[in-house]
Amino acid sequence: MKMLRSACVHQRRLRRPFSLLSSPPLKFVAGRPFSSIAASANEQIESAPKNELQENLRPTQIVDELNKYVVGQADAKRAVAIALRNRWRRRQLPEDLRKEIMPRNVLLVGPTGCGKTEVARRMAMLNDAPFIKVEATKFTEVGYHGRDVDKIIADLMDISMQLTKKRETEKVMDRAKEIVEELLLEKLIGPTTSSVSTPSDENDNTHKDKEQLQQVPRNKGSFQSMLEEGLLDEMMVEVEVPIKGPDSGREFSIGDEGRQVKFTLDADSQRTITQRKKLPVPEARKVLLESECEKLLQMVDLKKEAITAVEETGIVFIDEIDKICTSSASSGRNTDASAEGVQRDLLPLVEGTTVSTKHGNIKTDYILFVASGAFHSVKPSDLLPELQGRLPVRVELKGLTEEDLYKILTEPVANMIRQQVELLKTEGVELEFEDEAIREIAKNAAELNKSVENIGARRLHTVMERIMEEISFEAAEEGMKGTRMVVDKEKVGARLKGVTKSTDLSRFIL
Repeated sequence: MKMLRSACVHQRRLRRPFSLLSSPPLKFVAGRPFSSIAASANEQIESAPKNELQENLRPTQIVDELNKYVVGQADAKRAVAIALRNRWRRRQLPEDLRKEIMPRNVLLVGPTGCGKTEVARRMAMLNDAPFIKVEATKFTEVGYHGRDVDKIIADLMDISMQLTKKRETEKVMDRAKEIVEELLLEKLIGPTTSSVSTPSDENDNTHKDKEQLQQVPRNKGSFQSMLEEGLLDEMMVEVEVPIKGPDSGREFSIGDEGRQVKFTLDADSQRTITQRKKLPVPEARKVLLESECEKLLQMVDLKKEAITAVEETGIVFIDEIDKICTSSASSGRNTDASAEGVQRDLLPLVEGTTVSTKHGNIKTDYILFVASGAFHSVKPSDLLPELQGRLPVRVELKGLTEEDLYKILTEPVANMIRQQVELLKTEGVELEFEDEAIREIAKNAAELNKSVENIGARRLHTVMERIMEEISFEAAEEGMKGTRMVVDKEKVGARLKGVTKSTDLSRFIL
């Protein structure tokens, strides 16, 4: 076997050149083994639903999944579960009846930190469909400087394109791997000793190499087995790597944000520039795999599938909708371009209209809209009447009690206590929280919410950081590795003594 390895490693040139001129490379995530390569558009797409989280989950299953991450708020979970299930039910109907069934948009009303946004985040992970979360305060009325609400649908379409490309890439990945292995074998098998080269060719004894190569079996099976075992990984293979120009695929805009004339330099319409490179077999495999996936994807109409996914299964979550709402007392006197005007612009989107994007026209008739807001200074009835009618399902979320805060610390899969324990475990420190200490943390957080400002579960982060500050600072010191640290009720009380007794004096300042 050593003789075979040496003979193969010291070959020199390719038997036949191979061109990748027509195939731009996919984005490659460096460092992954060949068996796990997947063309993903961005980090958000890597968090796509797993096999067990399918789009046809029953409402009870959806609630069970949400219970792993969100404490309480049963009404909100049920409303979201029903809305998601109704999307699946509608797609099972005949086309003539399907057109008449509109989504039941949802309005979540509840105080800050009660779980509105967390429900939306987990809903996106459960649903294999285009999903986007936006903040209503980021948009302005059409005609003013800022982003128009139509940008929501454009961004949703971009997400759908990425999801569709990832899904289709996974379908063709096995076929692409087979093609790449054949191409590598074609490059490695040659009638002479000059098919491939290694960096150490100049220092080798040419006569000795030729004698060894005469003993190497030149059949496909022997090379294939060595390729699979990684014995040929040191060999250098020459390939033509497509190079995209710095401006290819880039979008240019003229005008202010929200009122722009956009031009897109499509990379596919430009002549691809290639560069000939000698790469080790593992790197050449990655380049070829990206190219072959792109070739196979050219046979799929990605835009058509992505548009269908947006129109039939798209979900838009609009957070902080109460911030663009004005009270009835000040109605008519407010000229804020980010307030009532944005509500008017949202009306056609929620009701159903056609939005033009760079990928094509999108109909919003069947997109599900979920809005949320705290509504501290205003009421849901202060929304425009037309917008209220387009959000028929209204769910009120309750404020968090001391018991809820305790459950948040202990019940979710990645609860805050577990996070702290795992973080210190990386330093070799074993951290333990007594149950009484956890209840004391919840009690102090609840008291701070009552006496200072009610920020819900976010208060737990403030309290936990105060408790863990000294422990985290000292955990990396020499001699701490292998130690065991216990957080008890007394330690929690000592760390929070000054915080809980201090008074928010800002309320007395005139």
